[in-house]
Amino acid sequence: MAKHTQAHITRTIESNKPDFFKTRTKEQMHYYMGAKLIEIGIEPKAVLYRWSMELKGNSEVWTYSAYWGDSKDKLLQQESDSQTGSHQ
Repeated sequence: MAKHTQAHITRTIESNKPDFFKTRTKEQMHYYMGAKLIEIGIEPKAVLYRWSMELKGNSEVWTYSAYWGDSKDKLLQQESDSQTGSHQ
């Protein structure tokens, strides 16, 4: 069985919520992600993290992603390629 090399947490937040609420929700997602990584034996400081947000009606769908191992290497390569303008 292949090992997982990424994890994602998604939360939907109403767009009209105060910034304090959004910030607290993001902090909770960050904490939960770190705890889950430790639980599965991954060092949280060795992981590459990315946030994404998608608008859906009156809501914001926030996704917090963690990448390690092969997925981390692949993401770094993709980001490097997109910054230099080369595509493979």
